Amino acid sequence: MSSFELDPRHDADELAARFARDGRVTIDGLIQPDQALALHRQLRARDDWRQVIITGEKLVELDRATRAGLTREQQDALDQAVYAGARTGFQARYEAIRVPDAERDRAASDDPLAGLAAWLSAGNTRDFLRTVTGEPDIAFADAQGTAYSPGDFLTGHDDAVEGKHRVAAYVFGLTPTWRIEWGGLLMFHEAKGTMGTFIAPGFNQLNLFRVGQQHSVSEVTRAAAYRRYSVTGWLRRSAAG
Repeated sequence: MSSFELDPRHDADELAARFARDGRVTIDGLIQPDQALALHRQLRARDDWRQVIITGEKLVELDRATRAGLTREQQDALDQAVYAGARTGFQARYEAIRVPDAERDRAASDDPLAGLAAWLSAGNTRDFLRTVTGEPDIAFADAQGTAYSPGDFLTGHDDAVEGKHRVAAYVFGLTPTWRIEWGGLLMFHEAKGTMGTFIAPGFNQLNLFRVGQQHSVSEVTRAAAYRRYSVTGWLRRSAAG
């Protein structure tokens, strides 16, 4: 599954007007339904996920074999450290599958995630994203597969990192069934720490939003029957970052 097809019904100019007005837009049915379903199934079947734990500017990644080798006491201590970090600063925990940024590495890969990233980064799809965001200098999209299990979350941040040339963030939802009360909501923060718009996990749904907006992902509850799957990343002006 190395190629994808943009749904031709999307009106790029109408989406651009909404993005210009609100700084964000939701695009339902980004690709053909069978392609989205195949990508979802592939993500569910993979075993090369790595747990990502971010505390401030520190990042730790644990593969599943390493996590399976932790004792109950070690796992409890890690959980407590993660939750403690969320009380006062930036903290995140989720699973990820990385996609290389270099075009030649993506072309040499048979990973569908690399194929999706390449598709977002060139041709008609890139032109479509340039029009919607109003940013004609977008060069490529970076990407990673993400999966949020019960207890996973991402605290407030704005994605603005010097030298990364990020124009807009995106979350391509690949979660066919979800209930709002299960958490995992993409939440946009208003002034003084209040919550504004929130978006529940969706399927074959692209959420685009301008970099610089404070946002978070709420904790997935233990009631969730599934993991929250998506492909996430940023549209960037230059590969130099």
